[in-house]
Order: sequence, then C-alpha cells, then structure tokens
Amino acid sequence: MREKLASESVIIMNQVMLPSQANANGNIHGGELMKLMDSAAYAVARRHAQSNVVTARVDELQFHLPIFVGELVTCTAQIVFAGKSSMEVAVTAEVEDLDSDEGPKKAQSAFFTMVALDKKGRPNEVPKLITTTQEEKDRFEEGRKRYESYKAKKEKD
Repeated sequence: MREKLASESVIIMNQVMLPSQANANGNIHGGELMKLMDSAAYAVARRHAQSNVVTARVDELQFHLPIFVGELVTCTAQIVFAGKSSMEVAVTAEVEDLDSDEGPKKAQSAFFTMVALDKKGRPNEVPKLITTTQEEKDRFEEGRKRYESYKAKKEKD
C-alpha cells in the first residue's frame, strides 16, 4: 500500500443551491448542507483509501452563515489525519452570492471521521498520510489528538 501526500488528499465540490433544498423563506436546510459536506468527505476518503468508506462520526459541525437559494456553495474536504482504518476529514463550506462582487465566505465547517471497509464490510487499512508542510503537520497532530480523545471516550462508555 503506497503512502499518500496530504496535498493529494483534497477535493473541492461546488453546487448552486436550489429551491427544493430550502425552507419557505429561502434558507437552505442544514441537513442539505451536511449532506453536501458528507459527500465531499466521502469522495476524498474513498479516493485516499481506494476502498469503500463510511461516515463514523461528525464533530464540531458549525454553522457560521446562512445560505440561500441561488448561492454557490463550495465544499473543500481534506484528509488531515489517517490512522489504521480511519481518516479524519476537515470539511469547509464556503458560500458565494453570485449576484454580487463579494467573494466566498466561510459558511460551515466540520470534522468527519471516515472508516475504510473491505469488500466484506470489515475495517480496511488505509495508506499512511505524508505531511510535508508545517501546516499539514499541525493539522495531523490536532487530528491525532482528537482521534485519541474519541477512542479514550469510547473505551470509557
């Protein structure tokens, strides 16, 4: 199994928000945004693991700004930590009003824990994540700490 650079483990997905995704006032439902973010996390984790992956945890989901019908949402998903069979994916959703000159603004952020599965549905080993920049190393270390914290909490329960 080859190692993969953190810089290779990024994906960007865009979508214009439609009326079917909104409430009566034109606000996009939080679940619709979460689904888009989950899809981005799945895509980057699937590409990294080269096997099926499932969402095991969503953490620190924060809604920073409302999103409305007609706005462009850009989700950036990046693997920040890879363990034996799980990966932590940082996902940021930016919103852009296509009728203005203002640039994109951070609208949502979350960490998704994705687990790789083999063809029989059992946890599958993932490639090691190689960090080269200080920012990547810092993100990896923060992800490792979150992973260990989740694991310790799970063992207590």
